[in-house]
Amino acid sequence: MKKLLVLLIGVITNLLMVQAQEILPTPLSIERQAGEFIFKSKHTFSCVNGGDSTARFLVKKLRPYSKFNRVSSEKGDIIFNINTEPGRYGNEGYELIANAKNILINADTELGLFYGVNSLLQLLPHEVQAGKPFDLKGVTLQGIKINDKPKYAWRSFMLDSGRQYQSPEFIKRYLDYMAMLKMNVFHWHLTEGQGWRIEIKKYPKLTAIGSQVATGKEQQGYYSHQEIKDIVAYAAELHIQVVPEIDVPGHSEAALMAYPELTCFNKAPESVMSFSSNLFCAGKEDTYSFLIDVLDEVCELFPSEYIHLGGDEAPKKNWDRCPDCQKKIADENLHDSHDLQLYFSSRLARYLKTKNKKVIFWGDVVYHDGFELPDNVVVQWWNWRRHKNKGLENAIKRDHQVICNTNYYTYLNFPLTPWSKYRADRTFDMKTIYEQNPSDLNNPHDLVLGMGCCLWTDWFVQEHMVDRRVFPRIYALSEQMWNSGERLPFDSFYEKVKTKYPLLKMLDIDYGPAIKEEVPEGYNWE
Repeated sequence: MKKLLVLLIGVITNLLMVQAQEILPTPLSIERQAGEFIFKSKHTFSCVNGGDSTARFLVKKLRPYSKFNRVSSEKGDIIFNINTEPGRYGNEGYELIANAKNILINADTELGLFYGVNSLLQLLPHEVQAGKPFDLKGVTLQGIKINDKPKYAWRSFMLDSGRQYQSPEFIKRYLDYMAMLKMNVFHWHLTEGQGWRIEIKKYPKLTAIGSQVATGKEQQGYYSHQEIKDIVAYAAELHIQVVPEIDVPGHSEAALMAYPELTCFNKAPESVMSFSSNLFCAGKEDTYSFLIDVLDEVCELFPSEYIHLGGDEAPKKNWDRCPDCQKKIADENLHDSHDLQLYFSSRLARYLKTKNKKVIFWGDVVYHDGFELPDNVVVQWWNWRRHKNKGLENAIKRDHQVICNTNYYTYLNFPLTPWSKYRADRTFDMKTIYEQNPSDLNNPHDLVLGMGCCLWTDWFVQEHMVDRRVFPRIYALSEQMWNSGERLPFDSFYEKVKTKYPLLKMLDIDYGPAIKEEVPEGYNWE
């Protein structure tokens, strides 16, 4: 009998650890608790001091498997409790306790409760997580106590809808995946040389012409005001902030095809397929009036505290010979065309400050000394491949907040093996991300706001090609964004990731290889 008891305890312990080890990103701490919670055909739930929206979210997820009734007491089977003395768990932290009596989620905020529910769902069978048919009655959840909070306040995923258009349904699917990964910012790249994707009612040619300039498959289309509002509302239910990017002055050929009078020489760009010297003319006052009108509509559509204005890869050849730009340099006592871009960026940032917005620019704006950027500017550090830590260090030196999003190794468009124009030096796998990512700072400066990752769609990355680039490598990035505890060795972490593969299949995610050694010969990234 004693041996049988020891064996039973071991089985229960192992089952608990199997369940707990499937939670990604990894929680700060996990402890075993006595007893086990048994799911039934009917459950009660209660909300203490709030938590109603999170309760609705969980009930909606579990309604196909069990009936739920709300009770007013604090004795429900599942209890959502917002702490009356905030400060214990932080803005996004939570405590999850499961025992024979009930499941309790404690947090200081609704947001913390939501992330607690996210972890709870990961303890349930994959079929339940994926919304597939399943009999949950009798399934046991071993006693457990989880304390958790994120490393960073900013945890973003960027999708490039400028080069390649994706349907609203596709975008909502990725918002669901972001919530699963505890990411909280959808950085939406909406304008590019190959396409202008956001409806601007004051300038209809931006979509009538600008959304149609490229000729490749899935390179035509735009998002109406209503579609954008719908996506923003869908994201808000998942506690995801949608940050739009309107990339200026470069990467703007699509807009300038629609309104060529805003170029330096009043001529439409010759090509839209790569970044060029066809920039918005920074010397014309009409340019600023146009962009302010655009930003007014952008602010109406996106309640986000942040607006991204690009600022990267803007060759100054045309500005250097444009009479209007040269006159602006002289009139404003600027040094050169690089200084002119800082002036251009600052004017837009100062305008958005009047609307209580912070403005994000890619790190190009801090490579050179010159015109001082306003204090509502956040720098997104990206070009580690060429400039290493320069963007990070210069931003901090100038007292700007920073988002760490280096092209090595947070750009998920870089495949594991060469493809199209991605040569061997622009490839990496999950092990490289996990062990060598420059954005994964051990002791981040107080000005580091957080970390992001990107899926650019260069060279015709269509919808059906996205999953295999993003998954499973994004698990390493979400781990670095969220996990605030001691990092697991890669092999142990990889074993956790592999427990997610059955779930990914049930979610119809066409995930790709994780490490280079496992890429099949002749693997097709298309």
